[in-house]
Amino acid sequence: MRQYQNVYQQMIDENKDLFDTFFRIHDLYTLDPKTNQQAFNDIGKEVQEVIHTYERRLCGKTENGMYSKYSAGLSEKFRGLIRKDFPKIDCIGIL
Repeated sequence: MRQYQNVYQQMIDENKDLFDTFFRIHDLYTLDPKTNQQAFNDIGKEVQEVIHTYERRLCGKTENGMYSKYSAGLSEKFRGLIRKDFPKIDCIGIL
């Protein structure tokens, strides 16, 4: 398993309750965005904070110096895994 996959799995495992809750509200939001927008945004903000924390852990050491281009690709792969499980993740905060 690649490093970004390991970090993704670690993030999900260490924040299981939060991601289980977000998974349920994400499904509800997919079915009825208007009704579930507020709950989706509230839980989504917490999820985004966790994602940013793990993304910084993953990419933090590679952002400086000659590996900065690698860091951007690594971040995109990590975000791709997130979007695979939560396709509406980018809708957090949209009214």
